[in-house]
Amino acid sequence: MKTKRFAALLAAALLTLCAAPASAETYTVVSGDSLWKISRRYEIGLSEIIDANPQIKNPSLIFPGDRVNIPTRPSLESEEDEVIAIVNRERAKYGLSPLKKNWELCRVARYKSEDMIRNGYFAHNSPTYGSPFDMMESFGLRFTAAAENIAYGQRTPAEVMNAWMNSPGHRSNILSGNVSEIGVGAARKPNGVIYWTQMFIRPAK
Repeated sequence: MKTKRFAALLAAALLTLCAAPASAETYTVVSGDSLWKISRRYEIGLSEIIDANPQIKNPSLIFPGDRVNIPTRPSLESEEDEVIAIVNRERAKYGLSPLKKNWELCRVARYKSEDMIRNGYFAHNSPTYGSPFDMMESFGLRFTAAAENIAYGQRTPAEVMNAWMNSPGHRSNILSGNVSEIGVGAARKPNGVIYWTQMFIRPAK
């Protein structure tokens, strides 16, 4: 295993532990804008911006005055943020630095939860994206250390964090000193069951 792929990730035991279609607001393009700049401003993936704007025939060519649809935040974002808050409270108990929320990593984690629902599996390795490391890299993230926790069935952030903290492998990832940023992504099945993904990285300099 590469040094960046520290062993704690695969030591994490699997716990037994989709998002509703997004509506959109609109943004009026000004001089100097690009869809990439707009995606950064709103912390939305470029591909999501493009998908929400089929009227833009050439994504590389937009003009002042154009109206761009901006997908709204995922319906479970408040729950994702609460998981991050609980992670940092747990880390504080042990004198560890808080993890910084990385919105791009949250996006990847959300895709992973949605992928597990869509493809009917529960595992670190995705039939769509490969390993968590491969998945992060395919979304443009670069890191020197990384880890992933997954779970499903817990109804609240407190429940899923309690489950993870009572599992040695997952707890090790949450309390690791080798990572500095976190992304959490949740997705809900039509029957109401929530799938949870935590991803951790130390970004490459």
